[in-house]
Amino acid sequence: MTPDLLDPIFTCLDCRACTTACPADVDVGGLIEQVRGQLRQAVPLTGWKALVSDVFLKGIFPHPSRLDWLGRLLKWYQKSGLQTVARKTGLLRVMPDHLAEMEAILPAVGTPVRRKYKHQPLIKAKGETKRTVAILTGCVMDVMFSDINEATIRVLTHNGNDVVIVPNQTCCGALHVHAGDRETGRKLAKQNIEAFQHVDHVIVNAAGCGCMLKEYPELFRHDPEWHEKAEQFAAKVEDVSKFLHDTGFKPPKAELNVRLTYHDACHLAHGQGIRQEPRALIESIPGVEMVAMPNADRCCGSAGIYNLTHPEMAQAVLESKMQHVPQEVELISMGNPGCMLQMALGVMKHGRNQKIVHTVQLLDWAYQKEEGKDVRI
Repeated sequence: MTPDLLDPIFTCLDCRACTTACPADVDVGGLIEQVRGQLRQAVPLTGWKALVSDVFLKGIFPHPSRLDWLGRLLKWYQKSGLQTVARKTGLLRVMPDHLAEMEAILPAVGTPVRRKYKHQPLIKAKGETKRTVAILTGCVMDVMFSDINEATIRVLTHNGNDVVIVPNQTCCGALHVHAGDRETGRKLAKQNIEAFQHVDHVIVNAAGCGCMLKEYPELFRHDPEWHEKAEQFAAKVEDVSKFLHDTGFKPPKAELNVRLTYHDACHLAHGQGIRQEPRALIESIPGVEMVAMPNADRCCGSAGIYNLTHPEMAQAVLESKMQHVPQEVELISMGNPGCMLQMALGVMKHGRNQKIVHTVQLLDWAYQKEEGKDVRI
């Protein structure tokens, strides 16, 4: 257990690009995560790293109620004027540079859909119901990007789907497994498998979460009972873009008239093999001009919490990514919240006036405009 082994394993982005490139189709990403689990058992975290892991990965993310309170605190920080004071007075300078930069691009915190629909767990389809689906609300997604969850619900109901908000769901466990904490990952997996056992479709709008859910069987390779349950569960999991594409979504009629480019989230393109479906959804919107991004499936450097644990390396990866983002576009679209934060950081640092959007938001705006609503992009 020397640095020669530890450094390469934990410095890896786990972006799965090597799996895509491998002619023998070796699941390198899965091997990396297995090794991380073994190394973390042999060499546990100590000091401040152990404290951060215990507080956030074990103490907050697995508990939706605690995440909700964290979201309320962030919302108060943004609405109370404290955020403005902290930025104007330079108070944020006491933080490490990469954390201060992340604070600068935090989105406005809304109301989590789990709380909003607590007493209305079934949102009916518009018109005839074609099928009933459940959505993974997620942890970071529902706290930081509740507007995307709202957009996902509207798009699904617009296309004839009743949407269920399953109450007992929890964090997917991706961050834990990436960090080598496979035991916590298994606990979260069991909770989700049981929570979604009575639904036929589990729709996910976060690439990293979707990839993790589909890989639950790997966590239970040596547990026949739970491996079978995990296999049945994984077969239900579908990324929202692929689900809409495969079930025949309604092409929007209203024009958006924007120029945009598309970034392939690693765990969508390399992890799930989903590339064309999101592009097909975007290209179906009248007035949208798609500008191809060279090396669109290169990692942006987010990689879960890699931009927090390896800020210098993540910044170098982001710099490389930004060199390929077309400057003439107004929007940069993608399907993963971690990528959205990282790419927003890149736009800010390069002084660009580009907006980061989720693919499903584009459809939602077009549908709303079609209904005569005022849409501001």
